Amino acid sequence: MTDHNARRPLTARRIVLLATASGLAAAAIFTGASLPDGSWSSVQAAETMQRPAGFADLAEKVKPAVISVRVKSDADAKKAAFDGGSPNSPMERFFRRFGGRDGMMPQMRQLMPRDRSMNDQGSGFFISADGFAVTNHHLLDRAQAIEVVAEDGKTYSAKIVGTDPRTDIAVLKVEGRSDFPFVKLAEHAPRIGDWVLAVGNPFGLGGTVTAGIVSARGRDIGAGPYDDFLQIDAPVNKGNSGGPTFDMDGNVIGVNTAIFSPSGGSVGIAFDVPADVVKQVVAQLKDKGMVTRGWIGVQVQPVTADIAEGLGFKTSQAGALVAAPQADSPAAKAGILSGDVITAVDGKALKDARDLAKLIGGMMPGTSVKLTVWRKGEEKSIAVTLGELPKEREARAATPAADAAAIEVPRLGLMLAPAGQVAGSGSEGLVVTGVEPGSLAAGHGLKTGDVILEVAGKKVATPADVRNAVRDAHKDGKRTVLMRLKTDETTKFIAVQIARA
Repeated sequence: MTDHNARRPLTARRIVLLATASGLAAAAIFTGASLPDGSWSSVQAAETMQRPAGFADLAEKVKPAVISVRVKSDADAKKAAFDGGSPNSPMERFFRRFGGRDGMMPQMRQLMPRDRSMNDQGSGFFISADGFAVTNHHLLDRAQAIEVVAEDGKTYSAKIVGTDPRTDIAVLKVEGRSDFPFVKLAEHAPRIGDWVLAVGNPFGLGGTVTAGIVSARGRDIGAGPYDDFLQIDAPVNKGNSGGPTFDMDGNVIGVNTAIFSPSGGSVGIAFDVPADVVKQVVAQLKDKGMVTRGWIGVQVQPVTADIAEGLGFKTSQAGALVAAPQADSPAAKAGILSGDVITAVDGKALKDARDLAKLIGGMMPGTSVKLTVWRKGEEKSIAVTLGELPKEREARAATPAADAAAIEVPRLGLMLAPAGQVAGSGSEGLVVTGVEPGSLAAGHGLKTGDVILEVAGKKVATPADVRNAVRDAHKDGKRTVLMRLKTDETTKFIAVQIARA
């Protein structure tokens, strides 16, 4: 007899072998087999458990609280912001990094009107029945007039209560009713893989609903020191800015703020300000129209494996390395030193340097905290009273004089000159006046104009100091030498690998 099963396509046998409970009925129909008694109900139950129930009920519940935001602003002022004529918002910098040359995606650039006034469109959502609503700061920047369109199509005027550029969150007050439908911010952070629903006004198409999952948490997209974004894959486009993303219970888990989009449209990567951050910001904006944050006044950086080795610190990636305490700052007054590694705040261990900024920034000025600090092999506890985060100051890098006297430092590929001999470089350290292409220094990112302040924990004033420090580290069998340098008005540590003879 002929074995008919053996002649069946391999795909058919695979379907049977790989069929789960939910696929059992299909496999049985495909092969002509019959199901065991009582199996059909099991198949139906399995399908119900594995298949999403749908988002219709959720959309019907939350859509009335979502608004379209229309902003009339001055075109010249907006263009100046994108062209660098005035300070940019964090999201504008993000769009410039991943979008077109003028800070917008290519499609966004084509949508810009030609007249002096321009209308931006975004999204938002009510958080109270009396008309308080949340949206993005970058949408309202330089706004002359603001209107919101509710789900029922009615238009209302709105005023800005307060905005926070550092988190890109803003609060509006809409007048005209005291019974607006509203939604609540989630009490708990979502898990990676949770279903989410994004609602907003993409490309002016109000009331649009898209769905996806939480792809990642704690994303740093370079928008600012408090980056802690949720990443979602629900399609989000221009016009969704400021709109909410919901969990399956109808609570807002995040505010849509940015997308990664080489093409200008959604490619499935969007970023939300998480609800816990939004809560803190909104509370302060409603109370006093601005946000104040705790501040200790240190420049910090991550602890890489090479830096940890240079410091003799056993754990890399944990804690925040203090590159320099700012003059007269709370940290300086409390005794925090350059080279300290802050490992905990009030007993809470720090994962990285960003964690320190988020923890301190979430506290109020005047709060007393205990910093756990690792210093030269010992752990110390230092009490610091937080100050208030000052307004951002523009930093400008000085250009070193081209004719400064310079001496080559072997092994590293650097040309150095005492800082006092280079205009605008201060009086401490050595200015990098040249970097040999392909050298160790070039490979570690050193560039002309950087000022080397310390090498291997010792201050340097002459090229010979650098040469001797590198030689001593090499004799001691060290793989790297730690440098503290000032670059573009920022002080940081770098671990430079020592060339082998």
